[in-house]
Amino acid sequence: MNTQQKSQDNAIVRIAAHLPDLIVYGNFSPERPSMDYFDGVLMFVDISGFTAMMEKFSTAMYMDRGAEQLVDILNHYISAIVEKVLLFGGDILKFAGDALLALWKVERKQLKNIITVVVKCSLEIHGLFDNKEMEEEGLDIRVKIGLSAGHITLVVFGDERRNHFLVTGQAVDDVRLAQNLAQMNDVILSPNCWQLCDRNMVEIERIPDQRVVKGCSFLCVFGFPGEKEPNEVTHALESAVDIFDFCSKVPKIHTVSVGVASGTVFCGIIGHTVRHEYTVIGQKVNIAARMMMYYPGIVTCDSVTYNSSSLPAYFFKEVPKKVMKGVADSGPVYQCLGLNEEVVFGMANLRAKGNEGYPLLGRDKEIKYFMDNMKRFLISGCSRVLIYEGTAGYGKSQILKEIEYLAQGERHRTVAIALTKISFHQNFYTIQIFMANVLGLDTCKHYKERQSNIQNKVKRLMDEKFYCLLNDIFHVQFPTSREISRMNALRKQKQVEKLFMKILEKTSRRQRIILIIDKAQFVDKTSWAFLEKLIQTVPIFIIMSLSPFMEDPCAAANTIMKNRNTTYVTLGAVLPKDIRNKACFDLNVTGISRELDMYLVEVSCGIPSYCQELLLNLDHHKVLLFRARESEEKSTVTWNNMFKSFVKSTDELKIYFNVEERNDVVCTLASGVRLKNLSLPTSLKEVSLIQLDSMSLSHQMLVRCAAITGLTCTTEMLFEILPCWDVKMMIEALTTLVEADVFVCFQNGKDLRLAQQQDASFEIHHRSLSLNPGKGMDDKGFQELYNKVIQCHIIRFCRPMMQKTAYELWLKDEKKAMHLKCAHFLEENAHRCGRCRGANFIPYHHFAVDICLNKLDIGTMRELVKSHSHQRKLPWFPTNHNYSWGTWRLRSRTEEETLAPKLDLHKKPELFPEDLSPKEVREQILGFFDTVITKMKEGEETVLPQESCQCEEVLTITMLPLAQHFVALEENHKALYYFLEIASACLLLGDNYMAYVHLNEGHRLLRILKREKSWNQTFELATFYTLKGRICFNMGQMVLAKKTLKKALKLLNCVFPHNLFSLFFHDHMEKKKHSHYLNQQVQDSPQPGKKRLAELYQQVVCFSLLWKIYSMDDYFHHKYYAHLTAMMQVNTALETQNDFQILKAFLDYSLFHQLTGHQGAWFAYELKAVERICRLPLEGEAIEMVAYVAYKLGHIKFFTGHLDLAIELGFRAHNMWALLQNPNKYCSVLCRLSSSLLLRNRYKQLIQVLESLWQLSAEEEHIFSKAYFYFVCLDLMLYCGFVYRPFEECLQFINLQEENTILRFHSGILLGLYSDLAIWYGRLQEWDNFSSFFSKAKSLVSRRTLTTDYYEGTVKYMEGQVLHLQKQIEEQSHKAQDSGVQLLKNLENLLSQKPTGAVFHPRLYHLMAYVCMLMGDGRNCDLFLSKAMEISNTQGNTQEKSWLLRSKEWWYSNAELMEDQWLHTVLNLPSWEKIVSGRVSIQDIQKNKFLMRVNILDTPF
Repeated sequence: MNTQQKSQDNAIVRIAAHLPDLIVYGNFSPERPSMDYFDGVLMFVDISGFTAMMEKFSTAMYMDRGAEQLVDILNHYISAIVEKVLLFGGDILKFAGDALLALWKVERKQLKNIITVVVKCSLEIHGLFDNKEMEEEGLDIRVKIGLSAGHITLVVFGDERRNHFLVTGQAVDDVRLAQNLAQMNDVILSPNCWQLCDRNMVEIERIPDQRVVKGCSFLCVFGFPGEKEPNEVTHALESAVDIFDFCSKVPKIHTVSVGVASGTVFCGIIGHTVRHEYTVIGQKVNIAARMMMYYPGIVTCDSVTYNSSSLPAYFFKEVPKKVMKGVADSGPVYQCLGLNEEVVFGMANLRAKGNEGYPLLGRDKEIKYFMDNMKRFLISGCSRVLIYEGTAGYGKSQILKEIEYLAQGERHRTVAIALTKISFHQNFYTIQIFMANVLGLDTCKHYKERQSNIQNKVKRLMDEKFYCLLNDIFHVQFPTSREISRMNALRKQKQVEKLFMKILEKTSRRQRIILIIDKAQFVDKTSWAFLEKLIQTVPIFIIMSLSPFMEDPCAAANTIMKNRNTTYVTLGAVLPKDIRNKACFDLNVTGISRELDMYLVEVSCGIPSYCQELLLNLDHHKVLLFRARESEEKSTVTWNNMFKSFVKSTDELKIYFNVEERNDVVCTLASGVRLKNLSLPTSLKEVSLIQLDSMSLSHQMLVRCAAITGLTCTTEMLFEILPCWDVKMMIEALTTLVEADVFVCFQNGKDLRLAQQQDASFEIHHRSLSLNPGKGMDDKGFQELYNKVIQCHIIRFCRPMMQKTAYELWLKDEKKAMHLKCAHFLEENAHRCGRCRGANFIPYHHFAVDICLNKLDIGTMRELVKSHSHQRKLPWFPTNHNYSWGTWRLRSRTEEETLAPKLDLHKKPELFPEDLSPKEVREQILGFFDTVITKMKEGEETVLPQESCQCEEVLTITMLPLAQHFVALEENHKALYYFLEIASACLLLGDNYMAYVHLNEGHRLLRILKREKSWNQTFELATFYTLKGRICFNMGQMVLAKKTLKKALKLLNCVFPHNLFSLFFHDHMEKKKHSHYLNQQVQDSPQPGKKRLAELYQQVVCFSLLWKIYSMDDYFHHKYYAHLTAMMQVNTALETQNDFQILKAFLDYSLFHQLTGHQGAWFAYELKAVERICRLPLEGEAIEMVAYVAYKLGHIKFFTGHLDLAIELGFRAHNMWALLQNPNKYCSVLCRLSSSLLLRNRYKQLIQVLESLWQLSAEEEHIFSKAYFYFVCLDLMLYCGFVYRPFEECLQFINLQEENTILRFHSGILLGLYSDLAIWYGRLQEWDNFSSFFSKAKSLVSRRTLTTDYYEGTVKYMEGQVLHLQKQIEEQSHKAQDSGVQLLKNLENLLSQKPTGAVFHPRLYHLMAYVCMLMGDGRNCDLFLSKAMEISNTQGNTQEKSWLLRSKEWWYSNAELMEDQWLHTVLNLPSWEKIVSGRVSIQDIQKNKFLMRVNILDTPF
């Protein structure tokens, strides 16, 4: 009982703190209203500086600043004022924004002494704000105080639910005036207060000629947290007008003034712990109050309210601007004239935001719907309806504006109108506006003119006595007939509808009618009913746009939507390229930075208006920088600008710019801006807050908790951070939120990847589907969704802005606790997937670095573990099998067992005796791979992994959120650890750009940690440089890569030679070490420790890249560095005692020797690699090793021109990787195999491989597979003479995906695609298109890497140069001679480079022969042709051989080439289906080879 009583007392105390003592301890009559009279002293304190401070915090750029700091500062100073008042015996009557009213209730005879006390209190309050601490914090807070004394009346009024109190009287009016007269640091006494005070104690200065104006003010707020609703601005204006109208009718009220302002304000509890209130503070509060004072007798609003109201402009009138006290610049002020919609002729036309010339971007599909329906309407003469549905921001009005323009024509009449929320409540309003336009009344300036028009139009359709029916509709004054006066409203309505139908029938005989209605959700019921009859009676084409109905639409609206001639289109997001184009257009630039582009695409979700708001927000914070674009050739590449490429607008935007006026300007971001932490603009926050506040409290909590986890989380994670929820509660909540488009759910990471594209517009067939507007799905549909959610493992926010908004609602301490919970849960799975044996992405990373939580947080973690020790098995969530051990159905193995098993390096070879011939060795190797494949198929359930690699899913839903949690927790050393892991994972997945982004985040943390003396992690720094070097290498920046890799080796305790003497010394030592490793008894050598292994693995990576870098340099001494680093890779790999590392090193060493022409060495190391895999048991990682060797050998054989062996090995690797379910490796195998088959003209097998590539790209959304697929399709048309996929499809893919970061920052594939397109257009002699793609290819050639894709693309680029030389010669350019000489040198240089694979030599010699032919050098032309033919025969390069024969035959014949020979060939290229069916023979397609034009230069070579 005592506990219950204590709880009740505490509750009373908490409530009492919100009320003054006058009320808490008052003895009131139960009657309402009740009144009390007393004497007292009033103090009005106005605090200046809080509003400016509030504006500063509310517009903070980043999410981690704002409300909480503001609350702390506000309450710090207001609490001090309250404390002073209470100490001096006062009572806080009311907090009013940044002001408060205090009362000292006393007997009349005590007024003199109490006034003295209050004055002293006032002076001490002033003293609170006169200190240096405020100056140091940059705060400028001052107070103005007014005092009054005398009789005061207390009034209490209300009802059974709610009571209010107010104090009135002369003293109240006096204190208000006194405060208004006060300047900073003043205390103003009212006249009565001065008369009653002890004048000997007070020093004064008189203020003459001031009088009191009595009045009463109310502060009304729309949109409090938790109470957000749509159209709040409109509701506020409606309320203002209603209050104004009501109060104006009260006899004793002389003047009514209402000011309405919209924007961000602070709302919350301010004051002292013993006395506080909920209030609002902000500049918008001040503006509303000042407009009320300075514009008496009217309803006024600011420009934000005017623009946000969605009401017609004719509801407002701009009033003269006045200088208002305390308001620096309020902007335009408008008078609200009233919200009763009437037919205002000429003002209800279609309105679309933005200027008239604004382009409609990304809505071609939507316009096609219109064009198709328009065509059917004009041909058939039957009514059609086209409806576009979409939420606010999708650009519905813009689409209709474009349709209005397209619909103009001589034989049809277009009427376009826009409705408002008010229109819905006006009976028959839509049809009135429509008919006013049809009758030509919209341009009439006087009612007599309207009457004349009406008489002319309807004189043959109705009797004159019925004209008066139109008086109220069209604001005319026809005499009212007796017959009409006797009609009831229903009969009048029917007569009007009958007349309108006759008018429209008559009009439609002369011209077709097209009616366009914007915001059709506001069509009134009577108008819907008329439209339903209209489309059945008169041929008319109606185009509408509407937002989803808030309530069930009327029956007529339903009927129209379900009509067989209605096309109902739900608008989807626009493509990323269209968001990019919009940004470029709005900013008037030719390109934007990639980081800005990705931010706009992700956060806007493809909604045009959201993109515009985001840009305005960035501009407001002054983070957008504009500068002239630098030439990529002239700019020096550094780490900071390596990925700072600018995403250009597409060509479709060029028509909207004046080329002469538009400079090549690009937009980038200011230094240090972190877009992911940027706070959203208020307008977008409101969209999310409205949706949040419409949810139940439990659903709000679920959304807020999910926001802590990031954009994506698992269902298990939600259960972890919401432990009190049961299974049924969670499922139902998630189902409801998925239905409401807050979340989208996925069963696994693959589904998540496949769904990363924005929804496009689509057509709904309401005749075959039940209509479900606004109210949600039926019980059956909900149950189906419920069952789907049960199977889900991953949920993701549909829109990032919802996640950001919900995240900002948490308080700082709450956030920290939630982040800690999430981090604790995620760490258990923060490693590679079970398919990859759960290792680190950076081998042995966690052994080399101590990643325990800071001691500060260990206590908290223990409490969390303790409180969640009751974790339970969830029956409905699938277990997180993606990260579990043992998915290979073998015994579980620790990381050290899987990464570093003991090897028998000294064992003598048995598989390949010395007396075997190369052919026998080949057969034995291929036979071994066949045996492995057979065993893999036979033991599929016991040997092979039962699922594909899930590392990408681990990266998305575990590693990335975990790193962000530690950033939020300021656990920088642990955040660094995971960002390095993430960068490594991105490189593993082939995404160089995202690796760069996350490594830069790690770099930022490194700089912070370096300032902490307690932190010393050399390995993390070394790993950072290793990853940096890998990215530089992949991007073709070899100088930077070499520099950073050397830094990494130094930090990894590896001495690297710095001059020739030390080079030869190291070479000698490494040779001895190499011999020692190959001959020692490994069993006798200890296995390296875990930290040492971590270092060795990083060293292996560095050496594997360095030897490739040195191999690409032509300097004499670099070949020694290349040999040394290649050998050091092998030695370091041998030291790890890990099979996989040794195999990779052996095959790399073999490739190095093949590039340098050392026949014996490369063959020996290939045999060593094969011997090693032959001794491994066929289990676990060994299967991948065998598959890797098959692929790598096939790759090497292709690169060196052994095409038949490359194909044999390629098919075996294909079979193995298909069974191993690794998309990236499988893709690499298919790419190389398709290249080999293409050169051998083995088309049937090639098409089968292409089908596998396409299937992989579709099933896994594997962009590289799709890119290579189209690359081969282009090659088939260019070099093989048939079509597998049309050129237009290939071109469309490239245009859509060229900004994909994986393709954009891959060193070869995009170079090959651009070069293919340049060749295509060059052959067609479409030189503008050629130049476009050739210049794009040229920008990528400088990114030189030792990869097949790069050299394949480079050879194609050289072919493009040859075609350009041919053009120069045809045009007799004076530069042709120099260009030809330089081109020949470049071809010879490329041919002489060691990394240029022998497989490309035939094509290079072929091109050199053609250049010599063009230059008139027949002798060298013959020489190069013979060399190309010789190598083609040796390699079995059937494709090049057939082209060489055609070239030789053509060049030395007297036949003349058709002017458009390639165009003729292209138009007649057969499809693959024709070849398969036998309608076209293989011999026939050989004739489709491109014949190079022979235009010999006048000046001989």
